[in-house]
Amino acid sequence: MKVTIAIDSFKGSLSTFEAGSAASDGIKEVYPDADIVISPLADGGEGTVDAVVASATGEYVSVLVHNPIGEIIEARYGIIKERNLAVMEMSAAAGITLISDGDKNPLNTTTYGVGEMIKDALSKGMRKFVIGIGGSATNDGGVGMLQALGFKFTDDSGNDVPFGAKGLEKICSISDAEKDSRLSECEFYIACDVKNPLCGDNGCSRIYGPQKGATEDMIKDMDLWLSHYADLTKKLNKESDSNYPGSGAAGGMGFAFMAYLGGELKSGIELVMAETGIEEQIKDSDFVITGEGRLDGQSYMGKAPIGVAKLSKKYGKTVIAFSGAVTDDAAVCNEHGIDAFFPIVKAPCSLLDAMNKENAYKNLKATAVQVFNLIKVIKKAT
Repeated sequence: MKVTIAIDSFKGSLSTFEAGSAASDGIKEVYPDADIVISPLADGGEGTVDAVVASATGEYVSVLVHNPIGEIIEARYGIIKERNLAVMEMSAAAGITLISDGDKNPLNTTTYGVGEMIKDALSKGMRKFVIGIGGSATNDGGVGMLQALGFKFTDDSGNDVPFGAKGLEKICSISDAEKDSRLSECEFYIACDVKNPLCGDNGCSRIYGPQKGATEDMIKDMDLWLSHYADLTKKLNKESDSNYPGSGAAGGMGFAFMAYLGGELKSGIELVMAETGIEEQIKDSDFVITGEGRLDGQSYMGKAPIGVAKLSKKYGKTVIAFSGAVTDDAAVCNEHGIDAFFPIVKAPCSLLDAMNKENAYKNLKATAVQVFNLIKVIKKAT
């Protein structure tokens, strides 16, 4: 029997590797000779770098960059040298968790550090980039990132515009004459599951600005400035489209990647699965195990377990999911490729106890044992 395990992290509890190991240990108790492959999983957000680096025996790189408020920090990303591939999470340099509540102000926060990460990877010979852009503290349209890569955004006096969304207001001219020449050799694949345009009622300023510290007045101003930025971009790249679904991701970084770096926005889970090579493992598996910390009625909307299930159904595989908790509406997952799902908590307990790493590991292992005991009985009966 071959079983492929690809479980997303139980956030705050088990990592994707720990969850996979727990399920594997349980299966081995029932089928000691089972061929088990653990494929690390992420949905393009937190854990993406770890998942891809682990699956490809890559390595981690650290570089000093500017954080959203201009402080020097150490950001980590992954590289797979033989594929000239860099895997990044923009939140490592421009994430909202990097700054205090008092520093949350999208007028000032910048994506400059993301550009510094990219530039560092270019110097190491990387030419393919997979970048997750969730969790940003910014609303600068990706201009800070582009400035770090040599693009010029100048005001009416020919000076560089300041960092942050406030710099968008002052842009009079945009030039790519001094951009890093190595960018023309690169491919950018952006993990993005939001569909917001750059501007308007569903744009990044209105929908995500408040959580980044924007007031109502800021939202109106930033939306206007981003529209102006998009108009100027059109002069440089007539194919640019500020209404493209996802262009508003990460405060407009989705737009910057597409319009200036030729980037492609892709489903996060599909990108991760492509880079980890899980499809080859699924093809000849008897069972596929997936899961995440919580399965609910929204899990089918771009979440990692459903991505695994859909890929598995391409080859007619049986898919079983384990989860820390499930809601009443989680049954919709059965309509999207998960044949059966099982919550792992065995008895009433506090959330703290349920999320305790040791408890969660034991519970997941025990649940896998019972599920595969049932599979063994059914196989004997048939």
